[in-house]
Amino acid sequence: MITDPIADYLTRIRNAVLANHRIVEVPSSNIKKEITKILFEKGYILNYKFEEGVPGNIKIALKYHFVTKISAITRLDRISKPGLRKYTDSNRIPRVINGLGIAVLSTSHGVMTDKEARKLKIGGEVLCYIS
Repeated sequence: MITDPIADYLTRIRNAVLANHRIVEVPSSNIKKEITKILFEKGYILNYKFEEGVPGNIKIALKYHFVTKISAITRLDRISKPGLRKYTDSNRIPRVINGLGIAVLSTSHGVMTDKEARKLKIGGEVLCYIS
């Protein structure tokens, strides 16, 4: 049994990037679907597909630079963990690489990026940093 499904999700993507895989398949959940949508909207992945079924999976097509073969995702860090939750208010939302990366937050208005949370002036749980 997995105690931290979001950390498992990020680790599967991180390992696939390090192995230069084109597609990675991860077990599905609502929060993972929302994080995947954010990754797609911000240009970190090429495409994704939600497969319905009893276990349910998410297929993610990873994005690489055409010439240099360097991944669009350079770093994935889990911030809030089951043993130590990290919450922030709207005034203290962290900036990742001075605004070049994104922080994914779980707020009362759903899962969103740090920029969207600042715009709406709401805080929440800092799930992960992506750059």
